[in-house]
Amino acid sequence: MNRPAPSSLPRTLTLAYAVLIAYACLHPLTGWRASGLPLFDFLLAPWPKYFILEDFLFNILGYLPFGFLAAAAMPASWPAWRGVALASLLAALLSLGLESAQNLLPSRIASNLDLGGNAVGGLFGALLGVRWGQAWFGANGIVHRWRAQWIISGRTGEAGLILLGLWLLGQLSATDLLFSSGDLRSLLGIAAPLPFRAERFIAFDTALTAASILAVGLFARCMMQGRNPLPIVLLLVLGVGAKTLATATFFAPSAPLAWLTPGAERGLMIGTGLLAIALVLPRLAQHALAGTALLAATALVNLMPENPYLAYNQRLAQYSNVLNFHGLTALVDSLWPFVALAYLSALGLWRGEHLTGQSGKRARSL
Repeated sequence: MNRPAPSSLPRTLTLAYAVLIAYACLHPLTGWRASGLPLFDFLLAPWPKYFILEDFLFNILGYLPFGFLAAAAMPASWPAWRGVALASLLAALLSLGLESAQNLLPSRIASNLDLGGNAVGGLFGALLGVRWGQAWFGANGIVHRWRAQWIISGRTGEAGLILLGLWLLGQLSATDLLFSSGDLRSLLGIAAPLPFRAERFIAFDTALTAASILAVGLFARCMMQGRNPLPIVLLLVLGVGAKTLATATFFAPSAPLAWLTPGAERGLMIGTGLLAIALVLPRLAQHALAGTALLAATALVNLMPENPYLAYNQRLAQYSNVLNFHGLTALVDSLWPFVALAYLSALGLWRGEHLTGQSGKRARSL
């Protein structure tokens, strides 16, 4: 009996998460210049005058997933101590490199306290990863079995899962509407082309929410092997949960559902109905409709009047490390639909037989 092949998903996720950490730590990536201080001078800095416990905990939590994924990516035959040691070392080296690079950014301050928090988070994550990583990501793990049953095989399947994870990350951005993405206007500082009127904004919001639900639901469907709609429902529920968490964190804890605008409420009903109908269409039609809905949602978010809820963004000034996280989520949120469209094009080119219900040796190898 052949043993299942080891999953490469933990390694892919570890690399992707490291890239996200790097962007968050080096945001906004402008103004590079030498500070005149030794590169590792921050390692011997005294205890800071002002200590923010929330920032320290944020550093620990930020590196905990990296340690978990790195430990899960280690060979199952290794002893536990070796996996913990190597995963913790990778987390510490990543943090050391990024903190040192911050010396070259005037807007950032390298901190040995941040380095310590990141290393502790990596260690905790590695301990958890050695204990439960194989149970989740191993050859017989929960994620591996779920993916083999529901998601297309090969690198295209892994890339699709990462894109869905990035979409969920983008929902943690607190300065846009429900499920909206691709806002290049805000990213590039371009003024809204249309003046604000309540009726106009509600109409745009309704259409945007409906198109976004249809786009994301069908995007997930295109990378699935079966017709079970439960994974798609779970994805949308997680998206609503992420938006609610971001609203409660960045806007007002007493109003976690502030994102539920009149337009979003109508769009949820319309989009859910359209998605239910679209899920019974042929696969090729779903693939084409997914791309069309992505284009429509992206056009709407860049054409609609200015979001009046952006005034709540002033609360972000109360945070420090969270600001860097917000910069990351805003970038992911702005670029996601364009990468998703490229993925759909590649999926149709490389896995066309999957979309037509056929299978082949070439499809299984990708």
